[in-house]
Amino acid sequence: MFSSLYSWKRLSGVGSHLSGIIKRQLLPANVVQKAGYRRRRVPLYRAFSSSSSRATIAERNYGIRIGSAFAAFQSVAVSVGRRRLQLGGGDGVNVKGFTVSFSGSSSAKKTKIEEIMPEVVPYQRLPTSVLPKHYQLTLTPDFTTFTFKGEVSVEIQIVKETDKIVLNALDLAVQSANLKEAHTKHVPSKISVLPETETAEFAFSQPIPPGDYTLNIQFTGEVNDKMKGLYRSKYVNQEGEDRYAAVTQFESTDARRCFPCWDEPALKATFDISLIVPPKLEALSNMPVKTVGNVGDLVRYDFERTPIMSTYLVAAVVGEYDYVEDRSDDGVLVRVYTPRGKKEQGLFALQVATKVLPYYKEYFNIAYPLPKIDLIAIADFSAGAMENWGLVTYRETCLLVDPENTSAVRKQWIALVVGHELAHQWFGNLVTMEWWTHLWLNEGYASFVEFLCVNHLFPQYDIWTQFVNDIYIRALELDCLKNSHPIEVPVGHPSEIDEIFDDISYNKGASVIRMLHHYIGDEDFRKGMNLYLTKHQYKNTFTEDLWEALEEASKKPVGAVMSTWTKQMGFPVVKVTSKPSSDGKGAVLSFTQQKFCADGSQPTESYMWMIPISVSTSANPTKEVLNTVLQTKQMEVSVADVDPQGWIKINSGTIGFYRTQYPPEMLERLIPAIHDKSLPPLDRLGLLDDLFAMVQAGQSSTVEVLKLLQAYVDETDYTVWSSVSNILTKLGVLLSHTDCEEQFKKFEKSLLCKVSQRLGWEALKGEQHLDTLLRGLVLGRLAWLDDAKTVEEAKRRFEKHIGGGPHLPADLRSACYKAILRAGSKDTYDTMLKLYRSADLHEEKDRISRALGATKDEALLAKVLDFAMSQEVRSQDTVFVIMSVAMTRPGRILAWDFLKKQWQELIDRYQGGFLLTRLVKFTTENFASEEMAVEVENFFNNNKAPGAERTVQQGVETIRLNAAWLARDADSIRKYLESYNK
Repeated sequence: MFSSLYSWKRLSGVGSHLSGIIKRQLLPANVVQKAGYRRRRVPLYRAFSSSSSRATIAERNYGIRIGSAFAAFQSVAVSVGRRRLQLGGGDGVNVKGFTVSFSGSSSAKKTKIEEIMPEVVPYQRLPTSVLPKHYQLTLTPDFTTFTFKGEVSVEIQIVKETDKIVLNALDLAVQSANLKEAHTKHVPSKISVLPETETAEFAFSQPIPPGDYTLNIQFTGEVNDKMKGLYRSKYVNQEGEDRYAAVTQFESTDARRCFPCWDEPALKATFDISLIVPPKLEALSNMPVKTVGNVGDLVRYDFERTPIMSTYLVAAVVGEYDYVEDRSDDGVLVRVYTPRGKKEQGLFALQVATKVLPYYKEYFNIAYPLPKIDLIAIADFSAGAMENWGLVTYRETCLLVDPENTSAVRKQWIALVVGHELAHQWFGNLVTMEWWTHLWLNEGYASFVEFLCVNHLFPQYDIWTQFVNDIYIRALELDCLKNSHPIEVPVGHPSEIDEIFDDISYNKGASVIRMLHHYIGDEDFRKGMNLYLTKHQYKNTFTEDLWEALEEASKKPVGAVMSTWTKQMGFPVVKVTSKPSSDGKGAVLSFTQQKFCADGSQPTESYMWMIPISVSTSANPTKEVLNTVLQTKQMEVSVADVDPQGWIKINSGTIGFYRTQYPPEMLERLIPAIHDKSLPPLDRLGLLDDLFAMVQAGQSSTVEVLKLLQAYVDETDYTVWSSVSNILTKLGVLLSHTDCEEQFKKFEKSLLCKVSQRLGWEALKGEQHLDTLLRGLVLGRLAWLDDAKTVEEAKRRFEKHIGGGPHLPADLRSACYKAILRAGSKDTYDTMLKLYRSADLHEEKDRISRALGATKDEALLAKVLDFAMSQEVRSQDTVFVIMSVAMTRPGRILAWDFLKKQWQELIDRYQGGFLLTRLVKFTTENFASEEMAVEVENFFNNNKAPGAERTVQQGVETIRLNAAWLARDADSIRKYLESYNK
């Protein structure tokens, strides 16, 4: 899945089994006082940790809240009845059948635990006494009542005598069921659908002996409006009439909303799927159509049998669609389905898909195993795309290209999304994770391979340089928080899964795989991938299975190296010093590693990574002169032939997932190489971002990064400017809490002056793809700064755009819209709404709606927030419109107050999921005071945030980091800007 998308550490050896054992317990005040800590409700995983286990328990995972005194204890055990999960010795206390044991330095050995929620419902995976082998599934959706009828016959194997069959079901009504064996029929004595466990239980009066059976179930359900399960997606047809499509979205655990099934990734089966639908509608599923026939006034489509696969990959779509088709060089039929009348908008994705399939076939040395693949644009879709085997579903904005109205950056995005989902056809679909704990294996890997593929197909994108800014840096920014989580997260209850569709699973996962790819080399990486996919095809795997295959191919200690990156939270900062070698011709580099923390604190535990270290020098900037692995706290290495006056760059190519901290003299020698651009783009980018991270952590002054930024005034590279822009944005948000915001805007404009003059507004003859992207970036930044020349030119061009023409190029519209909205009035706002309502392309609607928050008028910002929740904005887009308001100084508090007022409606609308987590993130993290940290904390203590608990904690942590940053550096920033702007 492509997330348009927090966490916990785990206790070694416990995994998901502790899930839900205790429901929200608190240590009483006397325990906390004896241990010398202030009583405070914090998640257990923040209070208790162990470097040896690399993990702690998350409140959401295990339903525990506990006082911070628990940090004093060195071990924990939890028991349920006779089942004891011991994590260390110590005394224990009983709480209504539970035992919580402590050991360590605390004098508080035994006490009562205050019970907050006494009910105990441990989460359990499905019993293994019954296994599915094959499903025959028939669905009949009703587009008038938005309900559906279903029948499923499941060929099962009972492996152990049982009087009860348990499988998953949610929001379904079971009409009847029976169990057949040859000529014998068993009718359940009781059928129970249990929403709290998301299961259906079929109880029988007599035990059923082992053997092969068929379980037949008739059921009904709702074609819902939640963008999960079998749901409805509204669109306007060519006649201007409202119509609905029926669409499935089953990842991660929503197949159970569509049909009773064993909805766990390891419980694979084959599927015969039939859809009974109104005439003149397209009916699609994973496999090609086998037969078509009439059933009264309806049409029945029977599809070919699928390969053995997981339930979350089953798919069906029913609606009005056109398509374009072609065959890949290796003979696979590829179709791209679009809204009717728009099939030309599918041509770019078709071109990409037909090239991607042969690329992956060659790279993995395994052919795509299905006879066809369909890519279809869905009007209402919560994620970016979903890799259903043979029928990949996409947001319209992630698939459709209108030559006149689609920007270059959007086309690039579509290429990446198509590459991502098609990578899953092998890595995820052919070979599937055993359980959601290994989600990162699916998503991190696909997020890496999509860049390999797009780099091959579109070398002009320079996509690996963009990877660092868009993927690698985002992961570093999140992973230095105390409320981050390891890449590999133990998952218990399905409600926890949405929490890990985040920048750690996707972006950090992709970044460490990129680091591994560089460490072992492309040839061995490909060999290892072939070994892995061949050995485990149509089966399920653990992370260690991948390491084993790559280790066999490369003969390097892949498992040992990678476990330090996937099993423990965070990443290191590598501190380097240099001194001349004894012969005077080289240098001796000393490296030290320690965990990097966003607040600059020293970790209280012992962390250690096996860190691939690469070094380049001014003698040959593009060549690595040293490759080694730092696997101890400290290490010295020698580098030959180093110019005494030249520079030395650590982590060349910005591939290693760590920060580098230089002493002032080493950093000073790198600055001329930024000016003359002899330092390669990835190194110019990485150097700046590392220093900025040190600034945020309080290990360097903000003034130092302001000085370094001036070295980039002649920068020409798009990705380097993207990183500069991100830093300017973060500083701008911070300084919007001060009285020197306008002074900082002057500073920004001076940095952007040369590059904006070079690019102008018009495309230059022979212009490269990246210059097109850079122009949009620079003008967008100047629009946000209310640059007078930019605003005037934007107004002039916008008047022509809405008048007789020419129309604005798609790449400049976002910048132009924001410029005129910031400078405009209610009339401007109303004009933008008219454009929104008349736009036919979803991408254009997105551009306009996400620009509306740029207005400075608080009354208009309030209208934008109301508009976001209106019927005019699809639920999938609402959060992004609210976020556009939250990103501005006048809109911050408005958006936060709005979220509080609308919280219950937002919960009802999204029922958790990563759209909600994203909204929480962007409406909280830009504040910068302890008062706001407390307010956010208190609100979410009193209002449930299902699936977003970790995001709340990250937001609160970020607010406090911002407040500390301001307290530390505000005065020196002000003095520097006053001096600079004289």
